[in-house]
Amino acid sequence: MRDTIFCVFSVLTTLVLAIVSLRYVTDFYLLSFFYSFQVHLAVAGAVASVAALLVKRHWYGLLTLAVSVVLAVHGVVMMREFVEPAVEESRPALFRLMSFNIENDNFANGPDIADMVIASGADVVSILEAEPLLSELPRLLKIYPYYIGCGVGMEQCDTLVLSKRPLIEPRIRNLGLLWRNRLTISTIDFDGQKINFLAAHLTKPYYDEFHGLEIEDLAEIIPSLSGPLVLAGDFNTSILAPDVQYLMRSQGLGTVSLEPATWPIRAGAFGIPIDHIFTRAPLRLKSVRRIENGFGSNHFGLMAEFVVDP
Repeated sequence: MRDTIFCVFSVLTTLVLAIVSLRYVTDFYLLSFFYSFQVHLAVAGAVASVAALLVKRHWYGLLTLAVSVVLAVHGVVMMREFVEPAVEESRPALFRLMSFNIENDNFANGPDIADMVIASGADVVSILEAEPLLSELPRLLKIYPYYIGCGVGMEQCDTLVLSKRPLIEPRIRNLGLLWRNRLTISTIDFDGQKINFLAAHLTKPYYDEFHGLEIEDLAEIIPSLSGPLVLAGDFNTSILAPDVQYLMRSQGLGTVSLEPATWPIRAGAFGIPIDHIFTRAPLRLKSVRRIENGFGSNHFGLMAEFVVDP
């Protein structure tokens, strides 16, 4: 019986570790979902390896435990690679941004989400799958008179960017080949400091090669914008995904030391960050926090503060 139990633990652990390890060989889109959970799956593999060793002492259990630890540690190292230096708490923020995928059929919570946005104090608000807020626009525009999306620049109501300050040269671009109008680009002047603002909604990574093509489009668009830049939105994958790693490295993007988990809602803090806020120097993140109330969405929203280095 012990041999059977040990064999079951070992086989399952080996399969999980093999899937995660394939990231070092190929960026195959069907496995991208698992790549985002590298740390989670590696920790699970370590626990399973310990359980197997408690049942039976065998060199193979030690091997899977060692591989699990290596994968977990390297996952943490990859997440830390793009961490920006911390900003002093006393340093005033230049502006505040909210980014939130509210889910396009979440109509019952539209009024409550609008109340939250109005009370948030954010200078800029990026709402994805924004149709539940379409009926709330008149009162939102009293606080945020400048916007793009939901009838301005696009007929659809997928991406909505609201601002207290004028949007300079706002425009909408397609990303990849699957969905239309999922990237907004604008510049906002904060007391003489112009910030390039990109709001993006990427497709799920296991939809053929579309996610990689969207990343390639972003990698072409970002260099065309000079000066401080923030890229925010729903990437549907974590920073551990190989294509997101490529984007971060190639474009010199940074993030905070610990990105808040935003999905799945039920996992809470044990989920993964698939909604991101990235910056390019001299813009830096002072803080990023999760909006703890999901308001019926399958994502948590994010609130961020920014500073600009001299």
